Amino acid sequence: MTCPVIRDAEQNLSSQSFHNLRFLDSVWSSSLDYWISCMSLNRFRLRMAEEISKTKLGSSSSSSASVAATNAAKSRWNILWPNSLRWIPTSTDNIIAAENRLLSILKTPYIQEQVNIGSGPPGSKIRWFRSSSDESRFINTVTFDAKEGSPTLVMVHGYAASQGFFFRNFDALASRFRVIAIDQLGWGGSSRPDFTCKSTEETEAWFIDSFEEWRKSKNLSNFILLGHSFGGYVAAKYALKHPEHVQHLVLVGSAGFSAESDAKSEWLTKFRATWKGALLNLLWESNFTPQKLIRGLGPWGPGLVNRYTSARFGAHSVGTVLTDEESRLLTDYVYHTLAAKASGELCLKYIFSFGAFARKPLLQSASEWKVPTTFIYGMNDWMNYQGAMEARKHMKVPCEIIRVPQGGHFVFIDNPAGFHSAVMYACRKYISQDSSHQELIPDGFQLV
Repeated sequence: MTCPVIRDAEQNLSSQSFHNLRFLDSVWSSSLDYWISCMSLNRFRLRMAEEISKTKLGSSSSSSASVAATNAAKSRWNILWPNSLRWIPTSTDNIIAAENRLLSILKTPYIQEQVNIGSGPPGSKIRWFRSSSDESRFINTVTFDAKEGSPTLVMVHGYAASQGFFFRNFDALASRFRVIAIDQLGWGGSSRPDFTCKSTEETEAWFIDSFEEWRKSKNLSNFILLGHSFGGYVAAKYALKHPEHVQHLVLVGSAGFSAESDAKSEWLTKFRATWKGALLNLLWESNFTPQKLIRGLGPWGPGLVNRYTSARFGAHSVGTVLTDEESRLLTDYVYHTLAAKASGELCLKYIFSFGAFARKPLLQSASEWKVPTTFIYGMNDWMNYQGAMEARKHMKVPCEIIRVPQGGHFVFIDNPAGFHSAVMYACRKYISQDSSHQELIPDGFQLV
């Protein structure tokens, strides 16, 4: 079912503006299912609570009667609430276990570790979390075996994702790089501290400072930094603050280049004036995230995730579809990463305004760029590569823009071979063993 907001918008909005709202379609449809399910579920819970309460009251005469009543209540619960309808538990251990199952299909050996980043960035007035606990935080990290002397490639995932999303790329990239992939603080198998940031500056510091503490713990420098979507935004912001550590920047379908003021029409203002726009804007500003739907749906959550992965990387894929095994393992992994405690996901409204426009657009900092950069986009990516073209006009460092065929926003899943070729081309000066050899852009690619 398509959200009526999207249907109306499709008639009036420019392509760029329309795609900025596209993700709201799934939220609208899922919300309807969510409320219907919750209404039925809450009625059932009330009936169960009444039954259990009656049982407890009637069993207060003796301890033996109490035990019998408790057992009877449990038995009744098991009959009326079968395993298939119970909440699916998750935890960091479950996430790591699901990650290991997903990565078990790889051929390249790897080491998984929880890298200690301390309890707060030294000397910083803004902690990347605020908590009554001084418990140390950890960044979940996987490092793949590589040939001695290989350049280091650090991979950073996007919003509502984690490092396992790159599972189709690790083997190929590890043949040329020392690949290290992380879960950002508050995502995947990393620590999930309470998210209490109250501004864009604090939110950016949460990700940038925690990544810098991770870099220090790993004793890394002079590495290639690759970020996808929101991870591209974080990677770019990190490179702006710590350019001395980044050898080359690879931004894949990067978010954060467009601002609300860049819109060529007054469509957003007019849309917000409608009841539909007001409702969706309210949800956005209240930090209503897709992950909340997954948690709220409980036992139906895995089914919803399965429908998403099957559709996005199957029936609607523009490139190489997932195998049955890949789909099953990815669905299991994605569910556990989304259903876990809310943390990093709550950054959304502080980084982007309603409509997915950056509050502090990267375009405004383009003239301050100090690291050579390659932008990679799938031909069907809803992120508009024209933002990168505009940024390049103001950059004082080398910049390339590559468009990969048969790929959408998740080009590294849709067309892994094409994505690998694009990364190899972007990093050709670092990986070429023969200085006389020059990597060529593959056929079908566009070097913009």
